[in-house]
Amino acid sequence: MLSRVGLNDGIRSRGLFKQGLRRMGKVGKAIMGLLGAAWLAASATGALAQAAKEQGKALSDNSVRTLVNYAWAMTPTKFTAPDGKVIEVDKSKPQDVIVPIEVAREVIQVAWRTAHAQRCNLDEEQRANYQTLMKREQNNKKWTDQQLLFIHELHLFTVMFTAGKVKIVANDDGKDVVVNDKPTIQEPCSDTERQKVQKSIMDYVAGEAPTPAKK
Repeated sequence: MLSRVGLNDGIRSRGLFKQGLRRMGKVGKAIMGLLGAAWLAASATGALAQAAKEQGKALSDNSVRTLVNYAWAMTPTKFTAPDGKVIEVDKSKPQDVIVPIEVAREVIQVAWRTAHAQRCNLDEEQRANYQTLMKREQNNKKWTDQQLLFIHELHLFTVMFTAGKVKIVANDDGKDVVVNDKPTIQEPCSDTERQKVQKSIMDYVAGEAPTPAKK
């Protein structure tokens, strides 16, 4: 199994996002090839916008699949874990790597908490939230190294999108994903919000994750 992917210093907090930002420069073209310009032009931007609106609610299947597709395009063909273990991913077989939709939905919900913790400068909670996710999925003993890596990538892309670190832009071919050099300035985190984020993460770490509200 994947040895503590993302749990060591090499993938902590800021390093996790920097690692993703370096790869995002190459992700746009990969997405165009994997998903097709027509699909992106028709639905990707709208679906991602809808996903953003659904934070804290029961995430729709369409929104989950959209984020999953981008995370899959971002997933590298080769990844070296902090312990030196090399994990190779066959990008021609997504069915062997992408996790079931309900698992992906939970990963996205966790990523939203990570993004809000980052916005509120809650570095310790941000790490604990992510580490708890990865530890629990590892302890399930049901995922391959490649699937654990995908869970990491789905969490990473969702955090980056939520934080405004990536954006969808139009071009002659349709839509593309690019690194946002000047992320959208977000409203300051209030004390009330900071306390709410802290409690949400503490509950999750303790095994008492809140159930998303029904639509």
